[in-house]
Amino acid sequence: MTHLKKLQTRLSEIGADAVIVSSEISQRYLSGFAYTDGYLLISPTKAIMLTDFRYTEAAKKEVNDFEIIEPQGTMFGELYRLMLAEGYENVAIEEKELTLADHENMCYQMPKVNLIKGASALIDNLRIVKDAEEIAIITEAQRMTDLAFEHILKFINRNVTEREIAIEIEFFMRKLGAESAAFDTIAVSGAVSSLPHGVPRDVKIENGFLTMDFGAKYKGYCADMTRTVVIGRADEEMKKLYNTVYTAQKAALDALKAGMLCREADAIARRIIDGAGYEGRFGHGLGHGVGMFIHEAPRLSARAGDAVLEVGNIVTVEPGIYIEGKYGCRIEDMVAITEDGILNFTKSPKELIEI
Repeated sequence: MTHLKKLQTRLSEIGADAVIVSSEISQRYLSGFAYTDGYLLISPTKAIMLTDFRYTEAAKKEVNDFEIIEPQGTMFGELYRLMLAEGYENVAIEEKELTLADHENMCYQMPKVNLIKGASALIDNLRIVKDAEEIAIITEAQRMTDLAFEHILKFINRNVTEREIAIEIEFFMRKLGAESAAFDTIAVSGAVSSLPHGVPRDVKIENGFLTMDFGAKYKGYCADMTRTVVIGRADEEMKKLYNTVYTAQKAALDALKAGMLCREADAIARRIIDGAGYEGRFGHGLGHGVGMFIHEAPRLSARAGDAVLEVGNIVTVEPGIYIEGKYGCRIEDMVAITEDGILNFTKSPKELIEI
């Protein structure tokens, strides 16, 4: 069943006659078409794509299952005309994506339609479980990411800057066919490696840990991987810290399965890190869902409540230890939850590498 059909069969759950899809990612998820100006109007029996002249020709060639309409007036005016013609009374909006200004404008221009919340949560819930096609695309995105790590190990030397490493990773992934980086690449060294989301600097890499967090985006889907290497030689404390992170990640990966509480996955890694003397040094959750958004549900976190893993979830597993002002280390793989356990997309080595 296509993503569109899945949405159409579940509109009644939120009491909607139709839904207006406004976010670019949701539009691409439902239609397979990437564009930046327009809306989807979807009911249980109809699917309409509104777009302007810049995209009309391409949309007619590439998009299936949608009627393509180029409004002669305003987008909101055309949406309203269509909703009145079809007799839609309760129309759901993506409440997490609309600006307050757009919502007020919609209400003003669509006075006879009841705009209701619920579309954001409904579409988010559809995205939680990936199908075979999505898994194949993410597999390719991660393949590019692994190749970028292999390449960057040969590129790194004492005369390159953190920023040059980040740029080289992104450029190499683009050469392989990625449409972009999935997020801003992290490459931080020395004392700055203690920042989980540090920004690459225009300084030559420093001795100690070099943490690189990056991923390719391919056909709209993200990859996400972190590897930490050592510039110079690791002392005994660095080896202990690195091996603790590695052990925690392996234990969590070995335990992951459908039906498992997301917070328990986090707890498995956290107990190992805390037990090794690093309590309070693992400040983020174990992982997060990945798809067209780099961060989406489910979350592997102590605050995940009663959320459980299910077949088709794609999540990261990324424990880390960060010692303020000294250094930090994170190891991250991306996996799919399967009937038998997990499928690990990430092939890059995890043994301690010294450069």
